[in-house]
Amino acid sequence: MKKTNEPAPAPEAPRQRISSLSETMLRINASLDVATVLREVVDSARALTGARYGAIATVDESGRPQDFFTSGVSEEEEQRLANWLPDGPALFEHFRDLDAPLRVDNLPAYVRALGFSSDLMLTDSFQAMPMRHLGKHVGIFFLGSKQDGAGFTDEDEEVLVLFAAQAAMAIANARTHRDEQRARADLEALVETSPVGVVVFEAAGGRLVSLNREARRIVESLRTPGRPAEQLLEVVTVRRADGQVVSLGELSLAQLLDTGETVRAEEVMFSVPDGRSLRTLINATPIRTHGAIRSVVVTLQDLAPLDEIELAADRVPGPGEPRAARAAGRHQGLGDDAAGRGGGA
Repeated sequence: MKKTNEPAPAPEAPRQRISSLSETMLRINASLDVATVLREVVDSARALTGARYGAIATVDESGRPQDFFTSGVSEEEEQRLANWLPDGPALFEHFRDLDAPLRVDNLPAYVRALGFSSDLMLTDSFQAMPMRHLGKHVGIFFLGSKQDGAGFTDEDEEVLVLFAAQAAMAIANARTHRDEQRARADLEALVETSPVGVVVFEAAGGRLVSLNREARRIVESLRTPGRPAEQLLEVVTVRRADGQVVSLGELSLAQLLDTGETVRAEEVMFSVPDGRSLRTLINATPIRTHGAIRSVVVTLQDLAPLDEIELAADRVPGPGEPRAARAAGRHQGLGDDAAGRGGGA
């Protein structure tokens, strides 16, 4: 439970209240931390209404209490509220499910009329506002006991409604950001552990943005020891399936990426000046924002394991067949098949 215990100042005059309200809104909107925002909201609402107590209770997606931010509540009073059982949860649900702001001058009588015990009530005058965002419960805002002993006014209720809306927006934004962060983390984990190499380039300058674990393993066979993988972009030569050869040292990667070409399952040979080479299956997809290419995602599949499987198959003779004869027979069969296709044409 987060709280502040400073006493609330006396209510302000209308013009001063408007000025304070504007300044408070600027401070609230300047913060991105939801806990900071909610503490500022509850403190400011107390100051503007002259309330002795203030509290915001957030609820989770199922509507159960989650976090409490209090202002003006002592440790003893806090403990007193925490021990308020068995009526506490049921009364909390009553306030949570309100359809509109609630304002009463005698909270104990109101609570007894609902069938609950009022023994632990801290306040007489009271107002509460359920906080919702897009129809979903996100919390409840409470203010209690005016410092001057009077009841809350229409103007006080307007302050409560206004600050409740600010608090609800802050809670909803924080949860949206949390969900986006979780989704991004899940996606990054999925990409990093993918059995296919994934490389992302910035289209404008050809900058390497990221490559996953499998991509790093694939390019390791071409990388010069002691040099970063990015250095390959300066020396590697690319031979495409149509026979086109491109040297990235002569033609910038940015020029290639800027074409916006989409590549699907194309066999590409990468080679470096010392003769090492790598056969891969490539997919490339440009990512556009408002029509402009912002990045390019390339997936790589190392074909070396397939080459090894084919080579191993050539080495395994059939029953009673010499290895060399079996391999020759396979190649002869391929030749006859090709000749047959040619003759049929």
